[in-house]
Amino acid sequence: MLKVLTTRCSAQAAFGVHLSRRVPTGEPTSPLLRVILGQNRRSPYFVQRFFCSDSTDGSEPAEPTETKRVEAGDEAAESKSSSAIIPTVVRPEDCLTVIALPLPHRPLFPGFYMPVYVKDPKLLAALVENRKRQAPYTGAFLVKDEEATDGSDADKNIHDLKGKELLNRLHDVGTLAQITSIQGDQVVLIGHRRLRITEMVSEDPLTVKVDHLKEKPYDKDDDILKATSFEVISTLRDVLKTSALWRDHAQTYTQHIGDFTYPRVADFGAAISGANKTQCQQVLEELDVHKRLKLTLELVKKEMEISKIQESIAKAIEEKISGEQRRYLLNEQLKAIKKELGLETDDKTALSAKFRERLDPKKEKIPPHVLQVIEEELTKLQLLEASSSEFNVTRNYLDWLTALPWGEFSDENFDVIHAHKILDEDHYGLTDVKERILEFIAVGKLRGISQGKIICFSGPPGVGKTSIGRSIARALNRKFYRFSVGGLSDVAEIKGHRRTYIGAMPGKMVQCLKSVGTANPLVLIDEIDKLGRGHAGDPASAMLELLDPEQNANFLDHYLDVPIDLSKVLFVCTANVVENIPNPLLDRMEVISIAGYITDEKMHIARDYLEKTTRDACGIKPEQVEVTDSALLALIENYCREAGVRNLQKQIEKIYRKIALQLVRQGHEAQVDVDTPEFGSMSSVSVAEGVKAEAEDMKKSENASEAEIVDPPADEGTIEAEKNQESEAAKNLEKVLVDSSNLVDFVGKPVFHAERIYDQTPVGVVMGLAWTAMGGSTLYIETTHVEQGEGKGALNLTGQLGDVMKESAQIAYTVARAVLLEKDPENQFFANTKLHLHVPSGATPKDGPSAGCTMITSLLSLAMKKPVKKDLAMTGEVTLTRRILPIGGVCEANFNIHCH
Repeated sequence: MLKVLTTRCSAQAAFGVHLSRRVPTGEPTSPLLRVILGQNRRSPYFVQRFFCSDSTDGSEPAEPTETKRVEAGDEAAESKSSSAIIPTVVRPEDCLTVIALPLPHRPLFPGFYMPVYVKDPKLLAALVENRKRQAPYTGAFLVKDEEATDGSDADKNIHDLKGKELLNRLHDVGTLAQITSIQGDQVVLIGHRRLRITEMVSEDPLTVKVDHLKEKPYDKDDDILKATSFEVISTLRDVLKTSALWRDHAQTYTQHIGDFTYPRVADFGAAISGANKTQCQQVLEELDVHKRLKLTLELVKKEMEISKIQESIAKAIEEKISGEQRRYLLNEQLKAIKKELGLETDDKTALSAKFRERLDPKKEKIPPHVLQVIEEELTKLQLLEASSSEFNVTRNYLDWLTALPWGEFSDENFDVIHAHKILDEDHYGLTDVKERILEFIAVGKLRGISQGKIICFSGPPGVGKTSIGRSIARALNRKFYRFSVGGLSDVAEIKGHRRTYIGAMPGKMVQCLKSVGTANPLVLIDEIDKLGRGHAGDPASAMLELLDPEQNANFLDHYLDVPIDLSKVLFVCTANVVENIPNPLLDRMEVISIAGYITDEKMHIARDYLEKTTRDACGIKPEQVEVTDSALLALIENYCREAGVRNLQKQIEKIYRKIALQLVRQGHEAQVDVDTPEFGSMSSVSVAEGVKAEAEDMKKSENASEAEIVDPPADEGTIEAEKNQESEAAKNLEKVLVDSSNLVDFVGKPVFHAERIYDQTPVGVVMGLAWTAMGGSTLYIETTHVEQGEGKGALNLTGQLGDVMKESAQIAYTVARAVLLEKDPENQFFANTKLHLHVPSGATPKDGPSAGCTMITSLLSLAMKKPVKKDLAMTGEVTLTRRILPIGGVCEANFNIHCH
């Protein structure tokens, strides 16, 4: 239907110049027309558009209409002629040979206009020539559908076809059409009567012989025919009510073609319907009036349903739009009323009031340069339109400026005893860290004010670097804020974005101050040794201003663009490997190393902290489980040799989860045992007594139900008995004991085994101590001779040793030769023996100078053929002058001594 409307509207624009005569209208004179139009009065004038004046269906002669004669050869008069058919010498019924004009979209019905675009130059020239020869007629035939082609391809193929190929693509039945005007390649046609192709006359342009078709005779008084036509008219009336355009079509059609007859009603209904071209062609080809009416009735019924759907959609959309407009109008009126009464202000006034309300309590504490910026932005906010993008930028900027805690500090705790107690509650050991915090508190107490510091805790994972930061904040009574910089590669995360960017935000420090609400928080910067570097800048360099006590008093964030005082902030950083921190940044921090815990410290931490926390988290009572010291010791030595206690916590949680499952299963079994009597152990007498008692209970219950007696105390007693049974069952649960003997059942097989390979150390083998980032480790240094001979002294090294360790081995070899020459000058062992020094395991890379004294001892043991003590372990760097340098990692080495 939309397609038809579009086509006909384009037709209006195409030849409105030719069809501009206005026809006065009054009451419909035709009874059939009055039925269709329903006596609807309209405007007294309308524009004649689509219908001809001398069209006939062939069954009845058309009523004579007023026409204007146009002089032949006067083209100007032709272009201004009326829409009535121009009288010509050639009558329509005399046209037995016509030019075949293909119609690609819809057939042309008698009485209707149709514009057609002709792209074939020869065909267009032939039509122009016919019009000049006073024979302006052609045959309009619909093109058949071709499978597997869309509309554009079909049009292209039609204009390419010639002769018989084009004839085969046309429907046999078409319409004799009068050519009213030709403008460029647009030809305007008026349908007259039905035609049927009989044979082809010429191919280019396609000219055919035709027969004029007439409707089959019909009885006008036939009741079935009347009923069908009245139903079509009734449906058409309903359709015409929905559109004024169709009403104009009906009025114009009757004025130029006469009153509606049964065939004309069928043609009119099919022509205005939105049916496809195949269905319209069926109506055009049907000569039986009754069948044609039935086909038209189907089409107009579909048109009516489409009109109803269209009307319902339009009504729903109109209601929605009108409802939204009404709601918007009422809201605007409500805002205006509230504004007049002083109950509500506009958005800009409300925002300014909110920002000033934030400023008033701390206006005296805000620095003057910041206050000046805020006042300028507030003035700017009042001048901006609320719909502009600059308004949102200014609003967000003011939101951040007014939300920061300018000059607001939390009351610090300067009680050293109280702070020491809090630190001991949360962590065991860490003496250096606690002493440094207590020193910080003591200095603040003596000065009466505390300053910010930059402290860096370094150590292996799991030693409590991050958790000690939270404890320090609690001990100092400061707000705590943590953010991790591991993998950070964007400077904007530290310094913020420029406000000109979409979605700009301040840096982490400004977000921190807004979050905590004070200007002296404790900020924990985690994983500072893992800072990244990308295309967005170097965050390590941006941290220099943040972590410099001389610069952070005027820290400048790119978003705020005003200095912020961070001198009161206590920065605590954590790192695993200090060497990965850039030197300029490391120079600004006070580094406190946290070594790994030894076995005794791990025992205290597991017993006093980890076990208690895990037991409460699992909902287990202390009397329900017992973990012995031997079990904890075995857990530490065989499963958790790391320097930290994170893995130890995981293993303890694993133990208590299994204990919780075991307790739940025991409780379920105990409850089942209490509820279910053991019939297997009862004698036959007891069974009989039980059956008898059960029968008596059933009898009593029946009597009670007959008397309708309810005894609540008995029910309460039963509930109490059940509770007592449950409590007794809980008390009867066996206490779970975790010992070294059954530890494997809870945590599986041991991960670590004793690294002591030899019960008795052989000649040339010495145990050494090594330091790692995860704590400490032990390793053996083995030396053996390969071959002996005059002057074959040499040293071969294996064990994936680094360059420093290889140099240390060469130094040890030289020192050992000197020591042996001094102690036993006659012993030429090193001069005449090729030696092989190996450090297992071979897959582990090793490097460092601390194995020097161990290698010397191994070489001298082999040379003097004396084994070292089995409980001896060594570490230390040796110089060529036999000096042993100070060692590092004593705590880690000590931890390994405890393990072995």
